[in-house]
Amino acid sequence: MTADIKIYNPESLGTPLGQYSQITRVKASEFLFIAGSLSADNDGNSIGIGDFDAQCSQVFGNIEKALSAEGVGWGNVVQFTTYLVHSQDIPNFMEFRLREFPNFFPNGAYPPNTLLMVDRLVKEEFLVEVQTIAAV
Repeated sequence: MTADIKIYNPESLGTPLGQYSQITRVKASEFLFIAGSLSADNDGNSIGIGDFDAQCSQVFGNIEKALSAEGVGWGNVVQFTTYLVHSQDIPNFMEFRLREFPNFFPNGAYPPNTLLMVDRLVKEEFLVEVQTIAAV
């Protein structure tokens, strides 16, 4: 069974503040819960130290690898939870999503995303972490 995923924005909730949708409705037989992805390569080396955009690229590249390992793609993603260390990176994150999400989600159905500010991540050099839920 393939997941039936409906991502949308009801008029009653208004326009989202960025590249995300308000609601995802899912009928699926399985879900993938992908641990928070960081800006690290396969050997655990930190990538893009001090470069927020490079870290975002690595993080979403790692998410894509995790999805591919399970034989699914961006269209299966139903929720993101994003953790940023610095509030001044919010505009950078929004810019990254504005630039890259149309490539990941060409139909414009951007999954809901909760954006949280945290004191720090597992290593001090990490600026962003993204947890992902996908439906199969």
